[in-house]
Amino acid sequence: MSPDVRNAEDIRVLVSEEIGTCSWVEATQDQIDGFANLTGDHQWIHTDPEQAASGPFGTIAHGYPTLSLLIPLLDGVFVVENRTSSINYGLDNVRFPTPVPSGSRVRMLATLPEATDIDSGVQVKIDCRFEVDGQERPACVARAVLRHRLAA
Repeated sequence: MSPDVRNAEDIRVLVSEEIGTCSWVEATQDQIDGFANLTGDHQWIHTDPEQAASGPFGTIAHGYPTLSLLIPLLDGVFVVENRTSSINYGLDNVRFPTPVPSGSRVRMLATLPEATDIDSGVQVKIDCRFEVDGQERPACVARAVLRHRLAA
């Protein structure tokens, strides 16, 4: 369940807190192949299950589609109800410590280390840790920088 966030003060009280963990989503081979087709990155570790079976991981997702789950997964744990707009302002400190095998389940744990007042709203930095079911190390860690414009 996501925290009840309606204004900048509601956001500020969450600083230094874990704000939630989303539901698991599956990383399917069809999604991996779709990303490869979109970007032209058809390296065998992603798209050739036969050849990848002889490698260290089997087929694995590219790092960037895992990262691209950040906004939809974050929407499952952190929604600012009284916003007039939200923008993805950028990312800090992105790393991919361990692979996401095809068919595995991924979820994201989010914490809020910083909230700063800006004109008509608040900028938040959210630490996002992408976990793979059954793996100790995260698949991706990133700090998202988002700007929420709030209704008066």
